[in-house]
Amino acid sequence: MLEVAVQMDPLEKINFAGDSTFAIMLEAARRGHRLWFYTPDHMSLEAGGVTARAQEIAVRDEPGHYYELGETRQLDLSKVDVVLLRQDPPFDLAYISSTHILERIAARVLVVNDPASVRNAPEKLFVMEFADLMPPTLITRDRAAIERFRAEQGEVVMKPLFGHGGASVFKVARRDPNFGSLFDLFSTIFREPWVVQRFLPAVSLGDKRILLVDGEPLGAVNRVPAADDIRSNMVRGGAAAATELSDREREICARLGPHLKQRGLLFVGLDVIDGWLTEINVTSPTGLRALKNIGGPDLAPRIMDKVEERIKLLRHGS
Repeated sequence: MLEVAVQMDPLEKINFAGDSTFAIMLEAARRGHRLWFYTPDHMSLEAGGVTARAQEIAVRDEPGHYYELGETRQLDLSKVDVVLLRQDPPFDLAYISSTHILERIAARVLVVNDPASVRNAPEKLFVMEFADLMPPTLITRDRAAIERFRAEQGEVVMKPLFGHGGASVFKVARRDPNFGSLFDLFSTIFREPWVVQRFLPAVSLGDKRILLVDGEPLGAVNRVPAADDIRSNMVRGGAAAATELSDREREICARLGPHLKQRGLLFVGLDVIDGWLTEINVTSPTGLRALKNIGGPDLAPRIMDKVEERIKLLRHGS
């Protein structure tokens, strides 16, 4: 039996019917592992090590009765076998701080995904290492650079660099009377640069989420946006549809797979539109339940297989 600590969002915020973290927890429980739940604000670092105020959690796939919590106790995270780093963005200083704390135990506890790699591979920045696989993309907050890029590319999408779930994603025309106001709004709300990317009209046919486990593509979901939206995220009304990988998408996965594996990014979601890579999701990838619901493979067992393999290697000093 393994001791599995899950660092995630408050349970009242979870949509259990579609949550990937819950799918992994269900599989861990099926294998007889003990599960602990805590939120990152209950984690502490001091001379004695890294602890969290955690509760043992029992999970079941029963609507209305998904979990039961035990009493709260101070859990020494250096004594568990694995920590699942699964809280959702925003990828802000609170998130970054949690990766620094978890890094203190990563030499003797398996953290999935690796906290240093999560910190050093923000989704919309890490992807720029593979710019030849992407649509033309600019990361800046400089207005002159954005206007030059729009003149070259035509229609573009503007979105926050550390956003998630399709929030604050806008399509901007080459000549758009709303651009000035949108620029002012972004400048006020976001201190970081933002992403400006050539608009891909084929997004209306779907934005494919490809799920990789230990660098290997094992399934994909085509997320089709609503008729009046460019955002395909399922939390924004996108519909999940069955799909297969194209030759181009397999080429993308073959390029990225070794890099992900080397960085300890065990569970990753790639976003691909019309053969163009747009994001590499490493913080808290989703799609497990959606993939299974449309008749695809159940990848939670594959993830737990890899977790158990990694723990054996860690214990043997490999």
